[in-house]
Amino acid sequence: MKAIILSRTDSIEKHPLQMQEIATPTPGPGEILLKVSACGVCRSNLHMIEGEWVPNGVPAKLPIVPGHEIVGRVSAIGEGVVSFKKGDRAGIQPLWSTCGRCEYCLTGREQLCQTKQITGETVDGGYAEYVLAKAEHTYPVPESLADAEAAPLFCPGITAYNAVSKARLAPGKKIVLFGMGGVGHLVLQFAKLHGAEVIVVSRGSHHLKLAEELGASRTIDASRVDPVEAIKLSGGADAAIVFAPSSAFVRQAISAIKSGGIVVLGVFAEIGPLPFVEEKTVMGSLLGSRQQMLEVLQLAAAGKIRPVCEVFPLEQAEGALLRLKRGEFKARAVLVP
Repeated sequence: MKAIILSRTDSIEKHPLQMQEIATPTPGPGEILLKVSACGVCRSNLHMIEGEWVPNGVPAKLPIVPGHEIVGRVSAIGEGVVSFKKGDRAGIQPLWSTCGRCEYCLTGREQLCQTKQITGETVDGGYAEYVLAKAEHTYPVPESLADAEAAPLFCPGITAYNAVSKARLAPGKKIVLFGMGGVGHLVLQFAKLHGAEVIVVSRGSHHLKLAEELGASRTIDASRVDPVEAIKLSGGADAAIVFAPSSAFVRQAISAIKSGGIVVLGVFAEIGPLPFVEEKTVMGSLLGSRQQMLEVLQLAAAGKIRPVCEVFPLEQAEGALLRLKRGEFKARAVLVP
């Protein structure tokens, strides 16, 4: 099969990715082989490729095939798999496998499993014509969803859904979203499903335009005005979600919310001072559970959310990542073999 291989970590401008012909894998017990129809391009792919996460042990092996938001068709089935048959449409998210026995797995927080395997980071991912998956961590994909729109549901979709669930939204609540990209544009849509008023803070005009198109109640250009002052003038916010990789945005989010409010983080950042007298809560959010993934697919199939994406052939993976690094996408890029 053809696959995009990372054999060394380096800046994307130095061409660390190469397309190669490698052996098509064979599914073992409990595994299935997917013929890839589409694979989303995530900023975490870029972090891994450029070596930023090497101190954290990512990638866990070299060479490796990146990519962790994948839709395809079942091509082969390993021993013991009864939940899928050949030809079924299926999807894979970053959570490739978990132990199924630890306190996190047994309480619906399997994304925190300490022995989890991550698609495209510890095992080969979806920048390829075929990819292996654990059947118990693979999801049926409704036929009503196009391949390119379905793939981003398996990372930004589940990530946004879990983050919004932690913000405790309800009709009449006001939330501020910092970062309107691949995940952020889905956070906006999920927050609106809760009946919340959504304010979007970003520095890119194309991101702010997309926020308006998707129904944001207000947009704030952080390159022109102080977001904290603008939000406080409108009465403050009940919650904030941050998916912009900026410690400054995180501190602004903490300042902008009301006392007793919640800030949900989906990025690494320095939090800074946190006044205890205001009883504000800051929490992280990582992916989501298998049940939540099924709920995301149901909402998308019902037409209640819609990923926005640009499609590229697999051979142009490097170019897509370079454009991602430059901030040129409205939302998500998707590779199609």
